[in-house]
Amino acid sequence: MHKRRAYMEVKNETSPHVGDRKDRTMSKTATKTAEIAEFPAFDASQATDQFRAFAEKGVEQSKEAYARIKTGAEEAQKVLEATFEQAKSAGNELSLKSLAALRANTEAGFAHVEALLGVKSVAEFFELQGAFLRQRFETMVEQAKDFQAASSKAAEEVVKPAKTAFEKSLKELKVA
Repeated sequence: MHKRRAYMEVKNETSPHVGDRKDRTMSKTATKTAEIAEFPAFDASQATDQFRAFAEKGVEQSKEAYARIKTGAEEAQKVLEATFEQAKSAGNELSLKSLAALRANTEAGFAHVEALLGVKSVAEFFELQGAFLRQRFETMVEQAKDFQAASSKAAEEVVKPAKTAFEKSLKELKVA
């Protein structure tokens, strides 16, 4: 800007119409414009302080974000551990129920075979066979109901830790 002002002054002095009023007015306007457009001096110490404050604030925010993420990850890990423990427990219970039903069905089948070996007539055979099939059907319906109830209970228990954590998160979000 200083060069421009000097250029304008030199130009005005070398102008063939130095005495011209129009040129003087332009020279004054150009000089005022140059003075208004000048930039303040750059202070490095202020810039350094501002940069340091900005960096410290960024570090602090990063630490806070890390702490929140770490807390969230730890809570998620606890929820997963509880869920897997519940799944293991529920799986064991369902396995035991399945084995008990299989054992009861196998024992009933062997008892039926023993009864068939003692049959004296064809009519008695059909009577024993009909009673056995009716009993097996009723037993299978009861076993299916028990297994279905145990499966529903197991599913509820497995989902319970995740459901509790989700509800807790929703409450925290509503508060925030």
